[in-house]
Amino acid sequence: MLLVVTYSTAARNSLRNVCRTHEDSVVRRFGRAALLEATEHGAFLALRLREKHPEDVQLERTEPFNEFRSVRDAVREAARAYESRSNPNTAYAKFAVDSPHPDPEELRVREL
Repeated sequence: MLLVVTYSTAARNSLRNVCRTHEDSVVRRFGRAALLEATEHGAFLALRLREKHPEDVQLERTEPFNEFRSVRDAVREAARAYESRSNPNTAYAKFAVDSPHPDPEELRVREL
């Protein structure tokens, strides 16, 4: 997919118009951003926006996030355990102390 992010009111308005006019190429809209199909038409629409608002449009190519391929088992298990915790007000840093789950600082610095 192609991620289009806008940084000005004019660019946002253009993105909204493109999304309304070409709904078949829009995967999802997020207000200031949109995901477009990874087709030449999606690329054409994204490049039009970039051409019209060169400093106010960022384009990125994305891929779906596969948690089973990209994330260690320990991280998935920690997320599952944390969401099942008995006290919903407990911060993860406190929750992870003396547990088998990764330390929050380790999670911050480790790349996927």
